[in-house]
Amino acid sequence: MSIPTPSDPAAVAVELEKLRGTMETGFARVDGSLALLVQRGDQTDRQLADHESRLDALERARWPLASLAALVATSGLGLTLWQLATR
Repeated sequence: MSIPTPSDPAAVAVELEKLRGTMETGFARVDGSLALLVQRGDQTDRQLADHESRLDALERARWPLASLAALVATSGLGLTLWQLATR
């Protein structure tokens, strides 16, 4: 089996032009899809940075609670021992 050769060189030029148009359309579609993916990636990066900063703020605000609980427990124990000692 061989590829049939067209008898008219103009037919080859027309077919090549059609192929070129099809390729340009395909590349434009792929380029648009890639631009959309890049935009979504940028949005995801911004969301991750926002979540990271919010999580850091929550972690910084949380650490005094444990220290405060330990201070209250120690004070309660000290007052209890003082009351027992004064009886």
